[in-house]
Amino acid sequence: MHDFGPSGHDLAEHAEPLDGPFVSLLSEHARRLDATVIAGMFERTEHLPFNTLVAVTPKGEIGATYRKIHLYDSFGYRESERLAPGELTPVVFSVGDLSVGLMTCYDLRFPELGRALVDAGADVLVVPAAWVAGARKLHHWLTLTAARAIENTVFVVAAAQDGDRYTGHSLVVDAEGSRVVEAGEGDAVLYAELTADSIAKAREVNPSLQNRRMPST
Repeated sequence: MHDFGPSGHDLAEHAEPLDGPFVSLLSEHARRLDATVIAGMFERTEHLPFNTLVAVTPKGEIGATYRKIHLYDSFGYRESERLAPGELTPVVFSVGDLSVGLMTCYDLRFPELGRALVDAGADVLVVPAAWVAGARKLHHWLTLTAARAIENTVFVVAAAQDGDRYTGHSLVVDAEGSRVVEAGEGDAVLYAELTADSIAKAREVNPSLQNRRMPST
């Protein structure tokens, strides 16, 4: 929707309500493509805006919204000075015969959220991100997307913003941790087939979710 811009950039100036022009555009494209569309936006509030993911159904209706829980107060940046955190509630919705759990960017560094989404029924974790570039940051991105897939035996669909400030490398990781498809640093369109059968087979070979002994939090 809008780049984060330099430190101190006023994101509230660009925030919109969920019935604003940005979501209306998403709805238009979802109907045109007959597809579910998931995209991030800055959602207007009376105070600090939310970093919100909106999932729009093929009918152009909002199927789910997720407000980013973990704000990027890390690597010298203070996202909490410009955005408000969302509620500590996992968001899962259906696309075909799969259940999709929503995460945003920095959330990827918190395995407890991925596990909470899987406990809520997620077969796929979708992670749009503006993953800031820097030393070892691409390594972190590739490692963490694989880790969330392996430990939860789910697909991870991770869309990473490109450009000079960001890592790029959008990718899809399967439930065994293999990269199904991966972009480079520039713009790309990726295609991958995600099936419930492949997830079931991965969980039959690696039943780590069944073998857990520590209680869910």
